[in-house]
Amino acid sequence: LARWGIDLVFTWQGAVMAATVVAFPLVLKSARAAFEEVDPQLENAARVLGISDAALFFRVVLPLASRGIFAGVLLAFARALGEFGATLMIAGSIPGRTQTLSIAIYEAVQAGDDGLATLLVLVVSLTCIVVLWTASRLVPAHARNTVGVRGLR
Repeated sequence: LARWGIDLVFTWQGAVMAATVVAFPLVLKSARAAFEEVDPQLENAARVLGISDAALFFRVVLPLASRGIFAGVLLAFARALGEFGATLMIAGSIPGRTQTLSIAIYEAVQAGDDGLATLLVLVVSLTCIVVLWTASRLVPAHARNTVGVRGLR
């Protein structure tokens, strides 16, 4: 990437890239489940009415799956918020530039600043609780733990 002028090491862009790579599978899994929940009869009805494939996706399927996709994005955000290893390897820990909350907690513990570490853990914990609660409200109860044609979801 450096050959093309893209530098990710020790930059905030690298921190974002590392967190995205680690958290993306959660979005992918949630999106897949959301798309599988769309009733095929609704798709067939739209096709009978003459809708194009692109319009079918954007006007029927995507709106019906959007809650599940958004729940996946929230879960990925919560996962990325706690990312430590990949972010530290790629972006390092430059205060004010690449230091994330999880790295700040680690450094506060290493420095013996238990008060700051506790405060940061509370911030991360409360944020994750709110995000997970919101995500659980977006996914219908029957879609959380169901056994379908493709197995346990």
